Amino acid sequence: MQRYTAEYVYPLDGSQPLRNAFVEVDADGTVLRTGLCGAGEAVAPGALIPGFVNAHCHIELSNMHGLLSKGTGMAGFIDGINALRDTKTRAEKEADVRLWMDRLWQQGVSAMADISNSDLSFAAKAASPMYTRTFLEVFGIEPEDCEQVMQEVRALQEKAVACGLDAAPTPHACYTMSPALLSAASGDALQAGYLSFHSEESPQEEQMMLDGTGELADNRRRYGMTLPPPTGTSSLDYFIERLAQVRPAPYDAHILLVHEVCMTEAGVSAVKRVMHHPFIALCPLSNLYIHNQLPPVGMLRDCGIPLTVGTDSLSSNDDLNMVAELFCLQQHFPEIPLGEMLGWACRNGARFLGKEAVLGSLEAGKRPGLVRLSNLSEDGRLTAASTSTRVV
Repeated sequence: MQRYTAEYVYPLDGSQPLRNAFVEVDADGTVLRTGLCGAGEAVAPGALIPGFVNAHCHIELSNMHGLLSKGTGMAGFIDGINALRDTKTRAEKEADVRLWMDRLWQQGVSAMADISNSDLSFAAKAASPMYTRTFLEVFGIEPEDCEQVMQEVRALQEKAVACGLDAAPTPHACYTMSPALLSAASGDALQAGYLSFHSEESPQEEQMMLDGTGELADNRRRYGMTLPPPTGTSSLDYFIERLAQVRPAPYDAHILLVHEVCMTEAGVSAVKRVMHHPFIALCPLSNLYIHNQLPPVGMLRDCGIPLTVGTDSLSSNDDLNMVAELFCLQQHFPEIPLGEMLGWACRNGARFLGKEAVLGSLEAGKRPGLVRLSNLSEDGRLTAASTSTRVV
């Protein structure tokens, strides 16, 4: 048995944070108990929390660290991805994936919902102690390509499963998929029980779906691509409509709506009508990197849909650092308690991945990992110097 102490312990089991407290774990990292330190017991600085769950990452894009300009908007970002995705060899890309997987683990990420467009990250994820669920994301705006794209992604799924990974197809976004492909990929995801979808990430996306205009629509036309049909409604409504082409609502799968920069109360109501287990992934630093806009976090806190936290990729972020994401949220929404945000970044992520029996909270019998937050303020808030380090 090993005993760790801290000025703050966040069990994230529904109880309040503990002051001057301890966490005891056995040899394999299973939590035995938490409690208050005794009189005179030395207490280490900082806070102890369960391991993070990075709810949205593209680890295979780690080779693009520092390559893309900031503030280009979604159209410029897509151009940058297309131009710079293959600036390194496969061996170099695989080395970058291993480097960042190890860094995430050391910083305390115990599980990750990761997006893959190829098999580039499969070996690294299979070798990592971190649990990952791999969402095999597909693109294809031309209707006649749907069958071929689905054949290719199902073959990729077989490779992932052969590596011991939990993996299944998932749709990317409304503006990169034909209606048929959006429904087909969603069908596979619903059958697997887990779906991750880039939803309402930018005003450019919304404008294109509303009436077929704007910078993103112009970008698609420049490449000679067919645009998705303008609907006069939000891209989220369109996504829900395409789900209905697969099977009637309600949906029991765990569905992660990533970004939701443009989500409205009407969108929240629409989601709750048809999805039994919806989640929202906040990736604030990526949103600021691409188009300098954040989701309506105040409204989302109150909407009843569980929030999670992700880092997105190194094509749209300076780092893959969960503490940096939380500090960004704290800076822009200072009214949110640290414990609430940690619940998003740990417990809710575990719930989305269906791993709450093991991960997400410091409850007896669980093995969530144990992470120390350092360099907190005098009142226990995050600072620009705050870091996370894996203890167990």
